[in-house]
Amino acid sequence: MSLQGKVIVVTGATSGIGLAVAEQLASQGARVIGVGRSPERCQQAETRLRASNRNPQVNYLIADLSLQAEVRRLADEIRAQVDALDGLVNNAGSVPFHQVVTAEGFDLQWALNHLAPFLLTHELLPLLKAAAQSRVVTVSSGSHYGARLRWDDIQLLEHYGVLRAYKQTKLCNVLFMAELNRRLGFGSNVHAFAADPGLVKTDIGLKSNSILARWAWAFRRRGGITPEESARGILYLLGEPSIQNTLKIYWKHGMPKPPNPYALDEGNAKRLWEKSAQMCGFGPGDFGKS
Repeated sequence: MSLQGKVIVVTGATSGIGLAVAEQLASQGARVIGVGRSPERCQQAETRLRASNRNPQVNYLIADLSLQAEVRRLADEIRAQVDALDGLVNNAGSVPFHQVVTAEGFDLQWALNHLAPFLLTHELLPLLKAAAQSRVVTVSSGSHYGARLRWDDIQLLEHYGVLRAYKQTKLCNVLFMAELNRRLGFGSNVHAFAADPGLVKTDIGLKSNSILARWAWAFRRRGGITPEESARGILYLLGEPSIQNTLKIYWKHGMPKPPNPYALDEGNAKRLWEKSAQMCGFGPGDFGKS
């Protein structure tokens, strides 16, 4: 497995799992395009990765991925930099305790955890298809087990609960990756995976808009693994040649796992795909078309 010279986009790459993935990619000689929301933190991460790995092929782009206009602008910037992509890691996410609605009218978790990966993959699919072999890895969670989609209120705008919303979006990550592979077809040079990172010592829960939730996450994450340990499983999905045509969709630390059976239902995946495309302003059959 070699990632030397590969061109890979990593979202949510200024801290936690995303930063660890970007750092390990840079250490292996990949060209890394990191994405973050904070200009200051993007600059810090870019400087750190270039210095620690002596790899000038690292640059960060700034975008608030909870906004579709920002996702599209980001895709334009990436297209201006490269002609092909070997990998896309959809890692950015949020877990607000109290519901937040974006300026575009979407629940924040729904917009950032699900619609952003869906739309960014749509925008970058031509670049992924231009590579000899490429991978899309969307970071899901074991929290998706037992979850079901509430079709009559899929954003939970009327029935919000922080964990319910999180579980739904992480289920959507698996449904999306499974449906993307079905639509690409067996033998495609682009292959998609949902990654279970495990319980990781990250700051995601510390960014909550609830003091109680921040305290609970600080306590819970003590039992987690380091972001660096979790990142190794994602790098496996990005670079292991033998899994290009595997039918296994859900992976944890480099090993396949059966996902929530709900995530394997083709009817659920098709329905989610169509609803997501509508929310992003294009037809379900237009995915990946410029």
